[in-house]
Amino acid sequence: MNTTLRRLSTVVMAMFLVLMVSTTWIQFVQAGELNDNGRNVRKIYRDLGAARGPIVVGEDNVVVSVPIDDAYGRQRVYADGSEDLAKLYAPITGFFAVNGNTAGLERSANDYLSGRADSLWLDQLQNLLTGQEAEGSSVDTTIDPKIQQAAWDALGNYTGAAVALDPRTGAILAMVSKPSYDPNSLAVHSSGEVNETYQGLANTKPQINTDDGSEQFSPYSVLTNRAIDATYPPGSTFKVFTSAAAIESGDFTPDSEVPSPNGYELTNTGTTINNFGGYDCVAGKTKITLADAMRTSCNSSYLWLGGQIGKEGMTDMFKAFRFDESLEVPMGTVAGSYPGLDNTNPDSVDRIELSGMGQGDVKLTPLQVAMMSATVANGGTEMKPYLIKSIRDSELEVVEKTNPSTLANPISSSTADALTGMMIGVVENGSGQNAQIPGVSVAGKTGTAENGGHRQPTLWFTGFAPTDDPQVAIAVVLENGGNSTVDTASGTLAAPIAKKILEAAIG
Repeated sequence: MNTTLRRLSTVVMAMFLVLMVSTTWIQFVQAGELNDNGRNVRKIYRDLGAARGPIVVGEDNVVVSVPIDDAYGRQRVYADGSEDLAKLYAPITGFFAVNGNTAGLERSANDYLSGRADSLWLDQLQNLLTGQEAEGSSVDTTIDPKIQQAAWDALGNYTGAAVALDPRTGAILAMVSKPSYDPNSLAVHSSGEVNETYQGLANTKPQINTDDGSEQFSPYSVLTNRAIDATYPPGSTFKVFTSAAAIESGDFTPDSEVPSPNGYELTNTGTTINNFGGYDCVAGKTKITLADAMRTSCNSSYLWLGGQIGKEGMTDMFKAFRFDESLEVPMGTVAGSYPGLDNTNPDSVDRIELSGMGQGDVKLTPLQVAMMSATVANGGTEMKPYLIKSIRDSELEVVEKTNPSTLANPISSSTADALTGMMIGVVENGSGQNAQIPGVSVAGKTGTAENGGHRQPTLWFTGFAPTDDPQVAIAVVLENGGNSTVDTASGTLAAPIAKKILEAAIG
């Protein structure tokens, strides 16, 4: 072979090698990315035309795919097309749109719903051999429709959220976010219409209450799942957390005396924070027990406690509860925030003091607040929250099942017992009396959180019942729903909502 032929052969072989590498890279390495690309028209037709699995709540398929006579072949339908029922479950189900946009379980459980999950390999092999159309699996949720409906009804016209957990397992029994949206409006087979509707919903942010009549709007749209994707200052519900940190330190018990002056001056600021109404938390006393401080939701006591526990004790407890982390339930949740954890925003003593009463830079999701109560109810063991109970194949055989698992053990059982007693006092003879249920012992804590900027307070209630055999732990938040700055506002407005949810849960 002469020199020219050798050179030509080398070039040809190099070109074949480049072609093989390029083809392998595209067909195998980039296959997943290309298949999932929203501009992949074939993927859209494949996904919408497939027999996508249902999403199940209780005994009902609240999301299904039905045959339709158009280019796609199937239509995703939510709650039989009922707008009211679809809104009830929208924060959970999410939507599956023709433009490739997804949310909720439609996104996080897509591999199961589409039938492409690794655990469904046997079904995939069978379909390949028989030539049958691939069918998606059904996703059975942990949601209890009775509790979900009760939470929805109880929230009424408030902007906010409610979460109910089984403290023994972490199963999410209810997850309501208001205002909501109809996912059927995003399931139509017109990209233009879907884009227009989505932008409209994304820009729809409810007006919030202000103390000066100014027009202000929530930072969160109706598409936001406020239970897991929105964070709020927890206000006095965080006093459960501060009490836990105090008792875990070994320096305090429910009977320990703590200062309770009319007001507390934040360190190095000259700013005084008053108790609600500017009165003694317990008439005529400047020192009260820690149990009475929680029962009366005494601001000055918890500002002092925050300073006494200090940055290290408070941040260690925050991390112990895993509040600084995002979880997958399976939807991703937003992590909480706490002063001292963010190195770009240096902490100070006054900020740690403010955190003792759940103000300042502390923010949590409603799910995290419910997890806090669930941990107390479960003897100090924090269970990992989850929304999917099981996965069933096209033959309705269970192929996967969620087994409850421990997320953390942030407090001891003795601390949990002490906190339970203190939270019972809040409901029996404190700010949470409107959550009382005849014949049932309820533990709880109210919370009124200042937001600044003339926005009305955000109101909370968290707790669990029955206290002797906890079956449900809850958190209710009313975004800027207050009509006063006193802690009893949450007891007046949020506690009755929590009572209705607890009653539905325990029958």
